[in-house]
Amino acid sequence: MSGHDDLFEFPCEFPIKVMGHDTEAFRSLTLAIVERHAGPLPATRISQRSSSRGRFLSMTYTITAQSRDQLDDIYRELSASGVVLVAL
Repeated sequence: MSGHDDLFEFPCEFPIKVMGHDTEAFRSLTLAIVERHAGPLPATRISQRSSSRGRFLSMTYTITAQSRDQLDDIYRELSASGVVLVAL
């Protein structure tokens, strides 16, 4: 077990926050990526917040994470998507 695995006990509830331009492509692509790795998410597990001028959007997807590898795969794909400016 690596030092990073000690921080979490899996499975656990884990919020994934992504930020990008406020477009339908951003919403749909980020949701598709998260659901590909974590399964379908009900609307109660998704929240969004627009920037003050409405140009940017932050989405938070709360998943039940099963492993560190699962989280790493999600973050890698989100970062490579071309629509995500920041993934936390």
